[in-house]
Amino acid sequence: MEKGMTKKVEQQKKSSKQSFSDHAYSELKRRILENEISMGNQYMEQEVAELLNMSRTPVREALIKLANEGLVEIRPRHGMRIKPVSLKDMAEICEVLTSLESTAAALTAKRNLSETDIERMKQAVVDMDKALDKDDLDAWAKADERFHKLLVSLSGNERLAALVDTYYDQSHRFRMLTLRLRPKPVNSNKDHRETLEAIIRGDADAARQTHRKHREQSGKMMVELLKGHGLNQL
Repeated sequence: MEKGMTKKVEQQKKSSKQSFSDHAYSELKRRILENEISMGNQYMEQEVAELLNMSRTPVREALIKLANEGLVEIRPRHGMRIKPVSLKDMAEICEVLTSLESTAAALTAKRNLSETDIERMKQAVVDMDKALDKDDLDAWAKADERFHKLLVSLSGNERLAALVDTYYDQSHRFRMLTLRLRPKPVNSNKDHRETLEAIIRGDADAARQTHRKHREQSGKMMVELLKGHGLNQL
């Protein structure tokens, strides 16, 4: 009986430790992606722990996970540094996302999606249209992100989805920065609708080509906007 109780207590401690680590990870990641923490600056582990009002152990575990995702760089005895993303990095990330997401579009088109999944994608496009009608770019960005993540997750390829998530996070700061510098994204909504129509038809080639063209154009526009405003690094 005592052995069983001991095991249960150990499991509860492990679960509690994991929940603290998850919280540290999600909160620190949010602050990085939303540009609430200065890029390129160096922070000691204790400073990060105090910033999050947490102990060092879950913070250390969170930093390791963020380092694996390429968002921070851990320096032994010197804490961590939030990795800046250069214009060259951004161009490369756009190229990778173009390739991965266009492959995902083709894979998704080959699957027999449920009506529920199709409606979820349709609703994302509808929400993008509604957001533009109200000139609400923040709402548009959220609906756009939802469409892209659905497109990838519904491909059924978990490894591809994990890669896209990593690169998507790395591009988030630039994406949000250019949100109000770019023209009103009406064409983006049109591209998403065409990709979705190809997926519904089961036309993998059309889905791949349409989404590739969309990704190439949006990536090129983002890089040109950043160059034009002298934003070579974030």
